Amino acid sequence: MKRITFIVNPISGGKDKGNVLAAIGRYLDLSLFRYEVLQTEKAGDATELARACASDIVVAVGGDGTVSEVAKGLLGSEKALGILPCGSGDGLALHLGISRDPVRAVKALNGNCIVRMDTGRMDGRPFFCTAGVGLDADVAFDFARSGRRGLGTYVTTAWDNWKHRRPETYVVETDTETWAGPAMFVTVANANQWGNEARIAPKASLCDGLLDVTVVQPFATVEIPDLAARLMAGKADSSRHVRTFRSARVHLHREHPGPAHYDGDPFEAGTDLELDILPGSLQVVIPPSRQGKI
Repeated sequence: MKRITFIVNPISGGKDKGNVLAAIGRYLDLSLFRYEVLQTEKAGDATELARACASDIVVAVGGDGTVSEVAKGLLGSEKALGILPCGSGDGLALHLGISRDPVRAVKALNGNCIVRMDTGRMDGRPFFCTAGVGLDADVAFDFARSGRRGLGTYVTTAWDNWKHRRPETYVVETDTETWAGPAMFVTVANANQWGNEARIAPKASLCDGLLDVTVVQPFATVEIPDLAARLMAGKADSSRHVRTFRSARVHLHREHPGPAHYDGDPFEAGTDLELDILPGSLQVVIPPSRQGKI
């Protein structure tokens, strides 16, 4: 019988977790698993709880921030990450095909389908979904500082930042080529999206040993609806404003120091950042139907 620990972030996504806990109690297959539920109280708790527990599977119950914290605590171990998504974006869960419906997500855990996925690093900081600089880092910084959660807050924050953001010159060095020019932001992706199916790197794979770099060059406000439609349709790379690269290692240079983010966690960084990939470094539970498709 396997042991599962559920680590619950009670405030993620501004959502009550009662229905998730009820789904665990009702639909988890107790002939296969013995479980416990732990709750976080502050930032960093999920990492420590994941690292300390003796379970075979550790399930993040929350959004991408909670998932990232739990995953960090599992790196270097044989424990597998599970996800019951209930955050603002749920980018990694959606890439993996994990439903936001708690009943379906719990039933997927019962399938006990465990695969290995890659981990990205930005200046040594592990990330599992995306990292970036420019506009999306500014948005991550202000979103974290706002104290409010939800898609509406994120969209409002993005719009406010767009009105004041100016292009910056970047140099992107990969294993095979170098690109330089003005851009609104640069996203380096392990998973294919920011969250809410906004697929900024639609061809990204979690098990190919490569990072997917998306450079979004300057565009006019009137072009936002077209870019948004492409983003949600999984065709962001078809825009004339978008350049894409794939590489195991990436060096980013920008004109000025400022915010950067990894999985939405913002920090102040310098003008140069190093990114790389750790292939197959994390075990993760996925729906059986997604095996071979991540």
